[in-house]
Amino acid sequence: MQPVDKLIRSASLNGYIELMESLGRDPYAFLRAVGLASRVLDNPEALIPSHAVRALLEASARETGVEDFALRLAARRTLSNLGPISLVLKEEPTPRQALDTLCRYEKLLSATLITRIEDAGQSVVIREELLPKPGLATRQAMELAVGVKLRMLRELIGPQWGPQQVCFTHRPPADMAPYRAFFGRNPMFNQPFNGLVCAAADLQMPRTRDDPGAAYFARDYLETALQHRDEGIRETCRELILALLPGGRCTAQLVARHLRVDRRTLHRHLGDEGLTFSALLNQTRSELAMRHLLESDLPVGEIAVLLGFSAHSSFSHWFRAAFGCSVSHWRSQSASDQAPAD
Repeated sequence: MQPVDKLIRSASLNGYIELMESLGRDPYAFLRAVGLASRVLDNPEALIPSHAVRALLEASARETGVEDFALRLAARRTLSNLGPISLVLKEEPTPRQALDTLCRYEKLLSATLITRIEDAGQSVVIREELLPKPGLATRQAMELAVGVKLRMLRELIGPQWGPQQVCFTHRPPADMAPYRAFFGRNPMFNQPFNGLVCAAADLQMPRTRDDPGAAYFARDYLETALQHRDEGIRETCRELILALLPGGRCTAQLVARHLRVDRRTLHRHLGDEGLTFSALLNQTRSELAMRHLLESDLPVGEIAVLLGFSAHSSFSHWFRAAFGCSVSHWRSQSASDQAPAD
């Protein structure tokens, strides 16, 4: 059973036409190349295939030679680009509560982006993850997601605000200057997660509310939209697997507990979709392994930990069984395959 392609609001490409024209390129030709009609951008609420958006961003950055393409796109974003959600976020009493609210409704914006907020003493970690899709790079889409989060927080906290750290799992760019200019500091690359590390105190700063009445009706609309959103057990499990893998304890029992069902019920629901938990776990691990090996310079031991393996040897054994070769051979072969295109 093949998964249905995930959708994302066309507002994710807000400013794309203008940016490409400013770079002297024909944006409509790029849109056609990935199967998108330009008219879909006229309605920000229109839903378009997420794989087409990722492919468009990667192709645009590659063909224009602009490595920070996604950040230039993010620089054009404001809270209003989030649609009705922006009304609710602006009425939250603190930026932290706005973030929690965004996490609740984020699936209405994009079915592939997962944001998690973690408290870490005096800091707060905002982790971003994209559901993997074989054969699709994530660099530009991830930089857009993190860049938009930064723009959102600056609108909620203040235009001069900056995070303590900016982290990406992929390898660094050739030129760090535009990244430093956008984030206000040098991001860190080849890291174990994508996202922002913020001072907890910054996220607790009280805010002035604008229009509580509009926010009330917007929240009612969003709750109704959530109730009508149909998401199968496959994708819910994939999201939980992504969250649990780095902790090293991703079992059917633990996933079932998060879903508030017993393990037999979880297996039955997956069976109804023609799946087993172990197959879904292996599929997710395989997709993540390919992403890390292709897009980052992380040591194999660190990749093993991110995929939930307690030992390098366990990861190596699993990888050979899944891919038919060693990790080093697969990585070197993939690098040589990519060289002509680069």
